Amino acid sequence: MSTLRETAMTSKAWPFEEARALLKRYEKGAPDKGYVLFETGYGPSGLPHIGTFGEVMRTTMIRRAFEVISDIPTRLICFSDDLDGMRKVPENVPEQEMLHANIQKPLTSVPDPFGEYESFGHHNNAMLRRFLDTFGFEYEFYSATEFYRSGQFDEVLLSAARNYDKIMGIMLKSLREERQQTYSIFLPIHPDTGRVLYVPIKEVNAEAGTITFDDEDGKEWTLPVTGGAVKLQWKPDFGARWAALDVDFEMYGKDHSSNTPIYDGICRALGGRAPNHFVYELFLDDKGEKISKSKGNGLTIDEWLTYASTESLAYFMYQKPKTAKRMFFDVIPRAMDEYHQQLAAYPGQTLEQQLANPVYHIHNGDVPESKMVVNYSMLLNLASVASAQDKSVLWGFIKNYAPEATPETHPDLDAAAGFAVKYYEDFVAPTKQYRVPTDLEREALTELRDKLAAYEGERTGEALQSEVFAVGRERFEPMRDWFSALYQVLLGADQGPRFGSFIALYGVDETVALIDRALAGELVG
Repeated sequence: MSTLRETAMTSKAWPFEEARALLKRYEKGAPDKGYVLFETGYGPSGLPHIGTFGEVMRTTMIRRAFEVISDIPTRLICFSDDLDGMRKVPENVPEQEMLHANIQKPLTSVPDPFGEYESFGHHNNAMLRRFLDTFGFEYEFYSATEFYRSGQFDEVLLSAARNYDKIMGIMLKSLREERQQTYSIFLPIHPDTGRVLYVPIKEVNAEAGTITFDDEDGKEWTLPVTGGAVKLQWKPDFGARWAALDVDFEMYGKDHSSNTPIYDGICRALGGRAPNHFVYELFLDDKGEKISKSKGNGLTIDEWLTYASTESLAYFMYQKPKTAKRMFFDVIPRAMDEYHQQLAAYPGQTLEQQLANPVYHIHNGDVPESKMVVNYSMLLNLASVASAQDKSVLWGFIKNYAPEATPETHPDLDAAAGFAVKYYEDFVAPTKQYRVPTDLEREALTELRDKLAAYEGERTGEALQSEVFAVGRERFEPMRDWFSALYQVLLGADQGPRFGSFIALYGVDETVALIDRALAGELVG
């Protein structure tokens, strides 16, 4: 029997593929620093969002996969670019006037509009760390402000001064002619105003490690590039950070992909080795447009977690990271159901199949048992038919269907019932639209009602589905017209569950009463 490591070395799961590519980086031996370094970056101009979760989750999956195939220790750094100047004021925070007065200052020099932390940057960093801790990520937090001001970045900044022309050559190729005239990789932080200045640099003195420039009022200044007096523009900062920390792996979105040669080139110009990369596709909203923090389109992480579990979100993030995906409310039920389907399948799979199963990577191999005896989509349909406002209503049906289940013994099912009620209230109830049956449909519904009223067979989904199918087969071609009629007339929706399974859960007598109400026209209006 093959071992876990042997099987992982041939697994087609993308975290293992990326881990194997990373291992080749050190096929001659472990790095001198003694560990493999993974990094994720964060711009703390706003609160952490769903993309932040995805980036750290996916990086963690690759890190854990690497730990399966290698004995080299690993570290994960979450780096906050909090020395960046605040270029615009977020609209959703208090103290707007105060923030406008501090425009272009480093985020860690802008007072906290919430009055809770040392600065706005410190506030957003705290939100990030709380966010990451909530999901149990294992990471080390790095602040750019501390990194620059403590001297940890000094060696690379001095190297940037010595290699100024080489790095400028890399950058200028990517800039428009007008921008080329004023561009410098160095951004001085004004000693008096504290603002990050975008001004031309008159001289870079590599020997002295200084830059000379005129500020916006025409006054000349000479500042050291070290000690946090100067920061790098964001693209050079990316590559310089890789060189300074000796980063081995970083992933980023497709919108960064055109910058990869720039980041890599700057890292090499500073004497570093460019890390392995993983470029993921972006998320789209319901209209197929890229999700944007400033637009507020698409889903926030809080919205997802209002209607579904963290694990379902991790499942969604695992799926095809190099394919653009719609990320809107309607993807949640499928993500919940598919996650639990994979969870249920896991115990019976071979080791090879388990390593290709998303739940292995979501749970780092410690995969829990699924106790979802009723799937999320069915819970939604149940909530819809019962007009449930509380999950206890759903439990009344669940206990008839699965007497062994309780909220205490089936906590994942209990949580899903609560999520389903909330999802029903916010998305299903406002769009429910029943219709009256046609004459043919009325005839079929009447026969189904009578069959169910007299039914004495097994009350399983399979057996009841046969009864539903038998009624429809005599009248409808194609059969999907029959099931569409059931959904539209009885559930007020265009799509629905396997109807026999629905009857088994909702109850035979309850379904008879539901059909009676539909035939009497009580559901319409």
